[in-house]
Amino acid sequence: MTTVLESILDLAGAFLLVLGAFFCLAAAIAQVRFPDVMARIHAVTKPQVFGLLLAITGIALTLRTWSVVSILLVVGLFQLVTAPVAAHMVARTAYRTGQWASDEALVDELGEDLAESGFTVDPDRSPQGRPSRDGHDER
Repeated sequence: MTTVLESILDLAGAFLLVLGAFFCLAAAIAQVRFPDVMARIHAVTKPQVFGLLLAITGIALTLRTWSVVSILLVVGLFQLVTAPVAAHMVARTAYRTGQWASDEALVDELGEDLAESGFTVDPDRSPQGRPSRDGHDER
């Protein structure tokens, strides 16, 4: 490669690293500042994953070796697969334990699905337990 092209790739990589760090910082600040679990989940998954992907791309542009790029691809794919699943499980747990702002929700599809399956929630949104096969609460 020519030195001009290498310099351009190094500058682009540095720019992407700084931009990725900015998105990760924004996610961390939102994690502290947002009021409830659902808003925090959004702040953690969306900008943090995007910031990590930008940083990974910046590292790949800066180092330019196949061994590093292959490892970075694995890291990026793993993050893209696990972040939505983790956010989904945290959201369901927050719902079932009453740690979300139910008065701000426009639609409560999970509540309808849980009610159909026999899971009851009292008015203060704390779970009452799942009925067992013989009809008694499991506590």
